[in-house]
Amino acid sequence: MSILEYNGSAIVAMKGKNCVGIASDRRFGIQHTTLSCNQKKIFTVHDKLMIGYSGLVTDMLTLQERFQFRLNMYRMREEREIKPSAFTALVSSILYEKRFSPYFVEPVIAGLEGPNNTPFISATDLIGAPVFADDFAVAGTNIESLYGACESFYKPDMDPEQLFETLAQTLMNGMDRDALAGWGGIVHIMFEIFLKFF
Repeated sequence: MSILEYNGSAIVAMKGKNCVGIASDRRFGIQHTTLSCNQKKIFTVHDKLMIGYSGLVTDMLTLQERFQFRLNMYRMREEREIKPSAFTALVSSILYEKRFSPYFVEPVIAGLEGPNNTPFISATDLIGAPVFADDFAVAGTNIESLYGACESFYKPDMDPEQLFETLAQTLMNGMDRDALAGWGGIVHIMFEIFLKFF
């Protein structure tokens, strides 16, 4: 068993029309033993940006603290929030710094970029090699099932309600054949009208 599968996870990010969503399972376990059903795997960077982690939970929490420190420094220096593309570069460089003894996580980033709130999705591997997606990105212990569910359910230009339903169904169907992920899920949708209420 790979160390990336030790705690189990399933993360899916998907684009819609002027909206973006990210979903994860809630299980925390040690191999096939479930310890908790409310593990947080998606973290808010700011109102227009979220990051989800797949992999080893201890490394996930350590990396999240490093990102939070770097983001606070960025806000102090630049006096603005970081864009999703710049945050992807930050994630990639921090992971690449530790390439010889890496953090065993695979981050998935979802957000709205620029004044037009263009949907943005990216993912990296454990040494920070980024991939930028036009439709969806997945990470977890059973990515084959997640990819299959995404390819079956995804349609371009979905509105927020359709995106929520598609993400929820994709996550649940992708986890059906994975004993290391599951026990419920959580879906986050970001879109322009919602953001105006913050």
